[in-house]
Amino acid sequence: MQKIESYQKLFIDYLNKYAVDKEPNNLYEPINYILKLGGKRLRPVLTLMTAEVFGTEANLALDAALSVEVFHNFSLIHDDIMDDAPLRRGKQTVHEKWDLNTGILSGDAMLILAYQLFENYESQKFQSLAKLFSKTALEVCEGQQYDIDFETRNDVTIPEYLKMIEYKTAVLVGAAMKMGAIVAGASQTDQQSIYDFGRYLGIAFQLQDDYLDAFGNPETFGKQVGGDILENKKTYLYLKTLELGSDLHQDLLLKTINNDEISDDLKVKSIKDLFTDSGASSATQEAVREFTDEAFKVLETLNISEDKKQVLQLFGEQLLNRRV
Repeated sequence: MQKIESYQKLFIDYLNKYAVDKEPNNLYEPINYILKLGGKRLRPVLTLMTAEVFGTEANLALDAALSVEVFHNFSLIHDDIMDDAPLRRGKQTVHEKWDLNTGILSGDAMLILAYQLFENYESQKFQSLAKLFSKTALEVCEGQQYDIDFETRNDVTIPEYLKMIEYKTAVLVGAAMKMGAIVAGASQTDQQSIYDFGRYLGIAFQLQDDYLDAFGNPETFGKQVGGDILENKKTYLYLKTLELGSDLHQDLLLKTINNDEISDDLKVKSIKDLFTDSGASSATQEAVREFTDEAFKVLETLNISEDKKQVLQLFGEQLLNRRV
């Protein structure tokens, strides 16, 4: 098994060959721009790693890995338009650097390009990959709609929130791993198990992201700490404060969230204190551990060697312990 860094290098080299200048320039330049903005490349790395876990060379899964990454970045272009976000990974978003119409059209093209990459596989694998991709892409859209709906609702429940992050984030992690298993010709049982492993890890990853957004180190997190608080997002921490906190905690949370007269720094500090005092902070960390443990239970059912199970478990633990 290769190290994460070697998978990243293999993938980025392939991505750079893929992202070539084509006409019309105003369609393809924004696509190349977003694809080269960087990021952790978590999903394509998982596709390559899973292919090797099931006994196939990683380079045979490069087109599937690239499809996952192209789709993910397509969703980011359109998410940024919906959020009217000025920055992505510290750089101008596509619709800001070009314009709204370019962002929509280039995003549309990326969705088609993602599908097109499956054509490089023989018919049975193409069919399996395309079927999984269609299901996943629709679920990601459903997750995004839930997220939008939650912005104007004050009665969001924790099960609803978990479903939202499962669809918006976790299913694509699961699909990335299942694609590697499909390319490798793994059994249907193992394909489903590795999908569930990725899905549970994806939920844990997003819950950890919620936690780090409030309590991460600004120097290592890579985003503005407290951003979710300032955007009044109903994160797991927020919902757990309403569930676990006293009447005073709940009242203070709602008053502080809706107070536009206090400074950003004071708002973030006050709400972080409520997250901690109510027990929501520790409950969120516990939820991260629980979903990671669920992922590790799935590993026991996989028809692979113990050393390969350990590779996957180590990867999960690295995600659990990340600070960025």
